[in-house]
Order: sequence, then C-alpha cells, then structure tokens
Amino acid sequence: MARRTPQPPTHPLQTRLEAVHAELSGLDGGTVSTSAPALAEADPDGFGLALCTADGRVHAVGDADREFTVQSAVKPFVYALALADSGWDEVVAHVGVEPTGEPFNALVLEAETGRAPNPMVNAGAIVTCCLVAGGTAREREDRIRAGLSGFAGRPLGDDAQVREAEAAGARNRALAWLMKDGGSLPHDVDDAVDVYLFACSLLVTARDLAVMGATLAAGGRNPLTGEQVVPVDLVPTVLSVMGTCGMYDGAGSWFVKVGLPAKSGVAGGVVAVQPGQLGIGTWSPALDEDGNSVRGIAACTRLSEDLGMHEFRPEGLGLPPVERAEARDTRSRTSRPQEDEDVLRSHEDRLHLVRVQGPLGLRSVDTVCAELLEAAQGWQGRHWLTVDLRAVGWVHGPAVDMLAEVLDVLAASDVTVALVDRDRSQRADWEGTTPDGTVRDLEDALRGAEDGLLASLR
Repeated sequence: MARRTPQPPTHPLQTRLEAVHAELSGLDGGTVSTSAPALAEADPDGFGLALCTADGRVHAVGDADREFTVQSAVKPFVYALALADSGWDEVVAHVGVEPTGEPFNALVLEAETGRAPNPMVNAGAIVTCCLVAGGTAREREDRIRAGLSGFAGRPLGDDAQVREAEAAGARNRALAWLMKDGGSLPHDVDDAVDVYLFACSLLVTARDLAVMGATLAAGGRNPLTGEQVVPVDLVPTVLSVMGTCGMYDGAGSWFVKVGLPAKSGVAGGVVAVQPGQLGIGTWSPALDEDGNSVRGIAACTRLSEDLGMHEFRPEGLGLPPVERAEARDTRSRTSRPQEDEDVLRSHEDRLHLVRVQGPLGLRSVDTVCAELLEAAQGWQGRHWLTVDLRAVGWVHGPAVDMLAEVLDVLAASDVTVALVDRDRSQRADWEGTTPDGTVRDLEDALRGAEDGLLASLR
C-alpha cells in the first residue's frame, strides 16, 4: 500500500477564508458595471478573497490573483498621498470630509465653500489627484503609480483601454468644471480628470488590496517590504474618512454591520482595514444598487462576525493589566554573603516588582498608574521599583506619557525605578522616562535594586 504524503497543516485564517469563499461563491444578485467595455465583460462568477496581517502574513483563496482595475478603491490611497505631499491644511482647503448622502458621481459640491464634500466621491478624488506631488500631469501620474505600488508592495500596471473608455464620459469633467468655477480645483480641468482616470485604471488583485489595507493597518508601513509608504500620523485621518464615506450610500449600514473602514470600486474590488491588525481584499464584479460588490460585502460581513473584527467591539476587559509581586519574588538569584542576605531580608519591603501585561492603552494605564500611586503612599524612605514590561504588547503613545509622569513623580520621591523590556528598539518611547532607563533582563534589574539597597545601608 502506497504511503500517503502528509499534508502540511492549514493556518486557521486560511481555513476560514476558504470556508467563506466556498459558502459565498454561489451567491447571486447584482450586475456588473457598464462604465467601460472591459468592466461590462467581467465574469460575474469571478471571486477572489485575501487577508494580510500587519505582520505580513498573507492568506488568499479563489481568484485572489486575478487583475482588475482598482477604480474608486484607489481613493483612500490617493488621499493619503495628497496628505503626505501637500499637508492637511492645503488638502482640507480644497476638499471636505463629510458624507454626502448622494451617489458617488453626483453633481454636488458644498454650497458654502465650493469644495468637493469628501475625497471618497469622484469630485473629491479628482481634487486629491491634483494635490499629490508633481508639476505636470505626467509627474502626478508617476507619483500615484509609485505610491500605489508602495502600498501594494509590487509594481502596478494600468489598463489604458479602460481609461480611454471612461474618458469619454462627461460627468467627471462636469464635476471638474464646477469645482474650477468655484475655485477649489487647483489645476487644469482636462489634466485633473486625466490623472484621476489614470489612478482608477491601475491594475490590482484582491491580494494587492489586502496588502494595501494592511499597510494602512500597520500605520502606513508596508508589512511585506518594510517601506514606510506614508507617515503614520496621517493614517487616522484616512481611516476616519474611509469609515464615514468609503462605501457610498451604504456606508452607514456597512459600519453598523462590519465596523471596519473600507472602500469599494465599480470593478468589484473592496478593501477593508482593521487598524493595527490586518487588511482584507476582495474582488467580485457583480454590484448592488450602491455600486458595491455583492460577494465582497457578504465576505467582509461574515469575516467581521466570525473573527470579531468590529472596531467598536469591546476587547480585553477581563485582562488585569498589572500585578504586584510578592516580596519573595522581588529578589534576584544572585548568591551573596550571609551578612548581605540578612540585610536584604530585613529590608525586602523596600524592594518592589510590578508586572504589566497586555495592550497598554488608556484603560490599562489608568489602572497601572493608580496601583503604583496607591502602593507608594505607604513607602517611607528610599525604595526600589522594578516595572516588568516584557508582557506588554501594543503601546498607546499617550499612555506612555501618563506612565512616564507617574514614574517621574516616584523618582522625585526617592524611588529608584527600572524598566524591564526585551525589545527596547520597539519601545523608543520608554527611553529617558526614568533615571535608570531600561534593561532587557529582569534578573539584572532585581540585582541592581538589591545592590542599590545594600549600598544605601553601608
């Protein structure tokens, strides 16, 4: 009997993607876009699904590597490039951030300002394409291609036939002329529309969209290439506008059900982002009445439900963020003369160890600070505090500042503080928060505290 070759185990996320894909492959409904012949000829049964984590692990199934034009799914990424190149003040002077309640290509501008209402509708994206770096239309196209390739982690081509077919339409030029007349379009109408249509014609796959979403999830850093594509500080703005405006007239019901910032395109692509965690990319060309992929919406909804991805879902409420160690655990394993051992045993109530674990956000740092301040109220004379951060995962910047303030208060009250963290390179915010800085090894910190105590008593 032939020996069966063992199959490698399947990752649980891959298993879930395969199950969702199999379940939804037969989902009917919707029609393909007819805005260009290539879109109208798309296979309505095509369906690709991919997921990329912020650590760079990609899982894909079905037609995840079939190319299609990105269309409106390009808009959040061009918006990010415009913010990076021109800055918030310049961008918001030309395009707003409010949802419209109108179709994506509606001939509607803000009555008071003449601006496009937001960068996720056609009018707004025409403007943001003007605000990426470049003195000419060709230079802006090159910038957009390079930027989108950076998000995707590979060079992206484009579909000239789709671009030419869509250029024959009058509505985008009508929008551009309205904005030009209102003073919110900073470039020539034809150049502005041509660059926008070029951006929409870039070719991507569902896998690409997942990586692009993961790049936003990772703070603008592509998890496959390591390239910082856009600055981290602008990512919350992009994700916020995606959340409120990204899914056309279906944005409200989408966020209630799925709870993730997302953007769709009329070629059937959908990109969704779970901040700090992952990106999802889907492709299926049959669209609902709002212009969103029927299977893409269903797949993202199912994944959000199955994996608990909704952004407003409370997480980690049962995890105690801080633990005060017993006195016996504050001692190192260093062998010392009996005289020193006796001294340390007599004064071990002046040695303290606090373990911090889990994500360090505002809720958890509040508990940590309260525990430290409460414990220090009873301390008399000089004390030594070791704060063990090795089990801390995600760190919120303002939480670091709050903890640093408490540690500074303790240091000013004759408490010597040492932080223990294995990976100092990932915790640059800790540097300089205490007189002793950070150490990598708990044993070193405990031994240092004992040495300090002994020296103070000699």
